Amino acid sequence: MSLFERIDRRGTQSAKWDKMQDLFGVSPQDGLAMWTADSDYATAPCVRAAVRAAAEHGVFGYSWDYPEYKDAVAWWMQTRHGWQVDPDWVLTSQGLGNAIALSIGAWSEPGDAVAIFPPVYHEFANKIKKTGRVVTECPLVRDGETYALDLDEAQKCLTGREKILIWCSPQNPSGRIWTAQELREVSRFAERNGLLLISDEIHHDLILPGNSFVPTDVAVPEGRARTVYLTAASKTFNIAGLRTGNMIIPDPDLRATMQQCQRQIDYGASSMGVTMIHAAYSPQGAAWADEQITHLDGNRQIFDSGVNAIPGVWSMPLQSTYLAWVDFSGTGMAPEEFQARIRDTAKIAASPGPSFGSGGESFMRFNLAASRSLVVEAVERLQGAFADLQ
Repeated sequence: MSLFERIDRRGTQSAKWDKMQDLFGVSPQDGLAMWTADSDYATAPCVRAAVRAAAEHGVFGYSWDYPEYKDAVAWWMQTRHGWQVDPDWVLTSQGLGNAIALSIGAWSEPGDAVAIFPPVYHEFANKIKKTGRVVTECPLVRDGETYALDLDEAQKCLTGREKILIWCSPQNPSGRIWTAQELREVSRFAERNGLLLISDEIHHDLILPGNSFVPTDVAVPEGRARTVYLTAASKTFNIAGLRTGNMIIPDPDLRATMQQCQRQIDYGASSMGVTMIHAAYSPQGAAWADEQITHLDGNRQIFDSGVNAIPGVWSMPLQSTYLAWVDFSGTGMAPEEFQARIRDTAKIAASPGPSFGSGGESFMRFNLAASRSLVVEAVERLQGAFADLQ
């Protein structure tokens, strides 16, 4: 039996499945949930074994400090990414959304602006607005089959009110992996404009065959005094509900500022989240993660082949993540029409491109972290929904 068989998540407080009717008008009874970025198969056996051991222990009281956890984070970054992380640099957060909100609060004031490069993960703009800051969009540009930076144009977008640049590497929603040179250019852009760089690297383990990922700190170690690096095991191991992420902050002054912010809100890490991630960041977890990449690459090939066979529809070639970024502009349809076909005819709940900001208007994002059979069914449904274009 495959490690990546679908588990029925309906009726389990799953946001992905139990909220799809409210958010998208697609019933979980006969619809497919392909929107939010978590997976529909079980996490690694070593992680589940750690949960069983904790349950057998039976006590879930207050906990204190996590040196073994921080050592595991450092081991993972070194062995998987060639990134030498001092365990003392590691602070936990209640997931990366929480880390982004904390960072905005720590290093800017209400009314300040925060720069992003859309189309990009929609929670960047959401968090900026929720914290009373202003979004400054510096749009990416299409370059053949992918996106590219145009930092001269980005410079023109800045207003002078920006204090922070939130960066996404690998890029969500396109799966673009930035080169070391591009990372250096972004870091220098932030430095020239006096911006703190918040680098969200949550998808860094989900690198598809034939590609390689360079952590920002490896590419630009001289940028540490103005950079906060965000990582998590949540996407890799499907444990986002444990609400535990990492803020890796080499600079002692920046780290002290964040520690003070966390003390003010009485933050403490989830002991179960730490237990699960400690188990994940292990040789056994690494072997499972490698198997998952093979599974995801197979899903990607099936999805891209089937979707690209629909006239006017094109799935951007993925380098990383399990999130397919699909362009419907070639159909000549307005977004309302192709979204309706996906929602009402194919009965698939996918993420609308406009939610990712400028440049996303003709796109939809589909989550491929599912069983092979669900991806095959999704392709059949999409082909049926656009059958009149054949």
